[in-house]
Amino acid sequence: MIFRKFSFGVIIRLLLVFVVMAFIAYLIQTNANYLGSAILSILLFFQFIELYHYVTSINKKVVRFLESVKYSDFSSGFSTDNKMGKSFKELNKSFNEVLEVFRNTRAEKEQNLIMLSTILQNIQTGIISFDASGEIGILNSMSKKLLLTPQIKNLSDIKRSQPAIYDKLINLKPGKSDLINVNADIKLSLNSTILRLGTKDWKIVTMHNIYSELQQNELYAWQNLTKVLRHEIMNSITPIASLVNSMNDIMEEDLTKHSDSYTMPFEAHEDLQLGLKTIENRSRGLINFINAYRDYTNIPAPKFEKISARQLLLYVQKLLQEDLNHYKIELKLNLPENDISLWADEEQLQLIFINLLKNAMEALSETEKPLISITIITTQNFYYINIEDNGEGIVPEALDRIFIPFFTTKKQGSGIGLALSRQIMQLHKGKLSVSSTPGVNTTFTLQFPKVS
Repeated sequence: MIFRKFSFGVIIRLLLVFVVMAFIAYLIQTNANYLGSAILSILLFFQFIELYHYVTSINKKVVRFLESVKYSDFSSGFSTDNKMGKSFKELNKSFNEVLEVFRNTRAEKEQNLIMLSTILQNIQTGIISFDASGEIGILNSMSKKLLLTPQIKNLSDIKRSQPAIYDKLINLKPGKSDLINVNADIKLSLNSTILRLGTKDWKIVTMHNIYSELQQNELYAWQNLTKVLRHEIMNSITPIASLVNSMNDIMEEDLTKHSDSYTMPFEAHEDLQLGLKTIENRSRGLINFINAYRDYTNIPAPKFEKISARQLLLYVQKLLQEDLNHYKIELKLNLPENDISLWADEEQLQLIFINLLKNAMEALSETEKPLISITIITTQNFYYINIEDNGEGIVPEALDRIFIPFFTTKKQGSGIGLALSRQIMQLHKGKLSVSSTPGVNTTFTLQFPKVS
């Protein structure tokens, strides 16, 4: 619309120029009035000047608008030439509206930056970004506090004050995490990622002091352990103490002293034997509990080697095949065509798989067509091994507690197997998790990191 009006204005001016030129040519040819020709020539000159100004003003206006956008200068406006016509007035209005949008966008962006900066400086997580040369991009106040370095302009400043942390920051790979002790009150959890801005890569590292969380978790773990120990010890000591009292009563009431011997009724003798047998069983159970606790707290360090997942699973299958046949349980191995290699302690992994498979076999005791399937899944960073059974499942109340040491849902069980298995997986930098739908299935998932 504006362009159409502008074109119309140019055409009108050109027509006026042609009319004046025609009058000048007529006057010159007829030699009628030289003064009139001179006046018309002057008028023609001013018409050309006005036409040039009219045409070039659009270009100047566009250039000025583009420069405002280029240099983010949205303070100026367009209104000085509104008197040149309605088309210019509408063009100025359009330019001003666009500039107003840019102004609002920049103001909103600046507000967001202020908000993000405020959040960054007040969060309890340290954030630092740097490039390959050690130049610092982002650094919040919490980072300085956690690094115990008040002035940081380059990574070299951290290297001088905290060389161990400097090495961690440099060597921490994207997507990985690590822990480091700064002092007695600061234990940092580091997480890293890479962000490319333009042609430069920035490593962003977040730092969080997990000392208080570790203390809380340690206290919670000790409280749970104390509850378990108290429960198991009381379950053994209480009946023993009660039996000793009963046996003492039997001795006082039924034992008859003679000059050189003692006699008692046969029934009392049997009661004493039963009591002693019960004390023996409870004492043996307490010893087994202490041995299980010792096993849980004294897991040897893994002896890492490159092992074949296929060979490991086939070995475990062969080891348990007799029990599988006895209980008529089908074990299905879903293995990939290309074998995967695990960096692990083979004996410790055998212990995990044997424990999980025996648990699955026990869960299938009431299932008509018992099935256990083992599936290997490969992703970009991890290997997953799923052990699934179609047994009775685990109720949600127990699902959150089955990895707690000495917790068990079985009539006969130490409650140490799953806790021990999870601890072994943690020593392998992996994870052991479970999901279950009661009455449908239960799946234990072992996650192993990929290693070169």
